[in-house]
Formats: sequence, C-alpha cells, structure tokens
Amino acid sequence: MFAKIKIIRAMGIATLCCISTIAYATPKIQHWQSASGAKVLFVEDHDIPMLDVAVTLPAGSSFDAAGKSGVAGLTHQLLDSGSEGLSEDEISRGMADIGAQFGGGFDPDRSSMSLRTLSSASERDKALDIMARVLQHPEFPEAILAREKVRLIAALKEAETKPESIAEKAFQKTVFGTHPYGLIGSGEVDSVEKITVQDLRDFYRLHYQAAHAVVAIMGDATHAQAEAIAQQLTGYLPQSATPSTLPNVTMKIAASEQRISHPASQSHILIGAPGVARGDPDFFPLYVGNYTLGGGGFASRLMNEVREKKGLAYDVYSYFMPLKQPGAFQIGLQTKKEQADEALKLVRSTLADFIAKGPTEKELLAAKQNIIGGFPMRIDSNRKILDYLSIIGFYDLPLTYLDDFTHNIDSVTVAQIRQAFARHVDPQAMATVIVGAPEGTTK
Repeated sequence: MFAKIKIIRAMGIATLCCISTIAYATPKIQHWQSASGAKVLFVEDHDIPMLDVAVTLPAGSSFDAAGKSGVAGLTHQLLDSGSEGLSEDEISRGMADIGAQFGGGFDPDRSSMSLRTLSSASERDKALDIMARVLQHPEFPEAILAREKVRLIAALKEAETKPESIAEKAFQKTVFGTHPYGLIGSGEVDSVEKITVQDLRDFYRLHYQAAHAVVAIMGDATHAQAEAIAQQLTGYLPQSATPSTLPNVTMKIAASEQRISHPASQSHILIGAPGVARGDPDFFPLYVGNYTLGGGGFASRLMNEVREKKGLAYDVYSYFMPLKQPGAFQIGLQTKKEQADEALKLVRSTLADFIAKGPTEKELLAAKQNIIGGFPMRIDSNRKILDYLSIIGFYDLPLTYLDDFTHNIDSVTVAQIRQAFARHVDPQAMATVIVGAPEGTTK
C-alpha cells in the first residue's frame, strides 16, 4: 500500500454480465478514539488464530527539514534497532521465537509499523510487548545509525548511476519544486552524512505523536482486547496538540522538458504533473479513466498505441499517486534512444486525445468489469484489509469506503472522466524528463 499506486494494471477482463447488481461481503469496521488520542479501526474475525496490527503516523519523507532529507526514513528504519533494554538482536530473536513478524511502510505522507502474530495469549502478549517498546521507546543506537548511514550512502551513490533513479529524482523535483513532496525519501548523500542520533530523536518526538496515530487491528481479538491493544501501543507515544501539516502543492506547473545524457541503451521517459489528493471528489472518475489510459496493462490506450501498433516500447503505463496533498500523475516508458522523440510525440498525442474525448463506452465498460471483477482479491486476506483500515483512518475516508467501492466504480460515466481529467491533467503544463536522450539532444 505504500508503494506507488498504479491504478489497476490488471491483466485480463472479467466476464460479468451485470456489474451493477453484484455485491460483495465487506468487513464490518468498528472505530473509536483511544484514551491516548489515537484513532482506532478494528475488524473482528475469528476464522483463523492470527492477529494483524498496524500503527501509522504522519511522519513520511515530506516531513524532513530542508537540508536534512533522510532523517524521516532513518527514524522509521531504526525504530527496532534497540529499545528500553532490548538490543537489536534481542528484538529480532524475541519475534522469531514466537513466529511473529514486524513489517511496515514508508512514503511521503506516512510511517507505519505493523505486526503479525498468532492470537494465542502467550505469543500475542509477547509480540505486542516488543512492539510497544519498539514503537514508544526507541533508542536509536549511535553504532547502528553509523552502520545504516554507510549502507544508505552506498545505495544512494549506486542509484546516482541508474537511469531509472536519475529520471525519478529529476521528475519529482521538477513536478513539485520546493514542496516537500519533491524531496527524495531516502535522502541525499550530503544530507545523510550529517544526520545524527539527535536528529532522529528530535524527529521522533515531533512527528510520532499519539494524537495523530492511526491504529488498525484485524483478526482474532474481541473489542475489549482491541481497545487494550490500541492503548498499549500508543499510550506512551509523545503527546502534543500540534499536528504535522504540509503546505499546499502548486497544481499548475510550467511545461518543461529536461534531457539528461546517460550511456544506457534505452531512453527512460517520465511525463507528468501534480494530480489528485486522497478524498478528492474526482478520485473515482480519475481511477476508472486511468485504467483505460495507461493503468490497465494490455487493455490500455497507451499500451495499444505505443507498443501494439508502433512497437516503440515493451511497457508503457500511467498512474495517479493520491496523497494528503495531490501526488503525481505520471506516464512512464522506456524506448530505444533513436525512437525516443517518436515515442514521446505519440504518448503526448494519445494523452491529449484522451483528455479531449475520454474513453469510449466500450472501454469504460471493460474498465469497470476489470476493476469490479478484481475487487474480491483486494480484500481476500487479513493483511490487505489491515492496509485498507490504515488508509481509511489516515486519510479520513468514509468508513463505508469498501462497502461503496463497487458502486462508486459502476457509477462513473464517460462525461465524468472527461471532466475530471480536464480539471486535473493539462497536457500543455507537464514536466518531461528523458534520461539517455537521443544523441545530439542531451544537456
């Protein structure tokens, strides 16, 4: 859920004869605010003896201070490196001994820690005790920070040689400018070198606030147990009434084209602009429309025009990345250097035509069938439901989001898609980045 949300790149069309009448059993979501101030969403399910828990906070990469990119990511990464008398190895062994697993996610908006454990009291209680210590009393040991900085700097230097990384970095900075969404989540080499333990402690104290936490609980527990778990995991988080906020994204950007030389055999092309925020009224028309444009794999316009008809790329895609503020709308492809200009021209004309006319009724029906037909697979495991609980809670989406999903998809019209794209995507005001540009055009 924390990776880029490529709005449904499914492979194949479900054969549904009447999608508007299909209903699916969705989980019943219980919700409340814990004594700590955290928001809690809980789905009770005793079918299997497992418990999944996640705590999400507004502590993603966009909250890094200027000149300190990488602090948010390292804070997230080092949470389980030592805590309240437990060393990194003791935390790892303690989880392994009971078959429990830590996970988590990190993106521009969010930092999260998740736990999967057996629900029997002995395993569950030990796993939750370790998670509570790790989340609420991290120590950020100096030696481990030094070790991880060496690893991260090596990875960043390697990324500076890869065309896909160069393109993504240039794209984010061009699309978002000085907005925090333009920061590189893993940081820059010069900033990471300067990060100290105190930086991590300060970031933790400022952004890991109980009042802004979202606790998602899914599985084999009662309501009373879920209440106790939420409080156990957030009761000793820092307390503050000051929320973490972000400035508004500048939606209208100047058209630009950046060509970057690289010895790669192919040109890596990214095109886009700020797109849509979570909860925007146009979210579902954009979601469905993008399936037809470039999110539906071989069912998409871009794939048909660029690959099938012209053979200019093996893969071409588009997606929206909805965040608290509008995240990027992006089109991406790779092509032979000598074909880059032709491919770019075709992508731009395909996008302009789609924005002007929208999908056909046939394309719209196929998109709906694919998305609705694949919906049961989106909620077919405790882990997937847990991810949705975190998203619903963090972005203040309706608690009926999953109940209403198929109806919201089925209700989208061609006119709504055309109007939504016209409001959010201006083909005359987009950033273009080409890494490995054709000979004679690089700079």
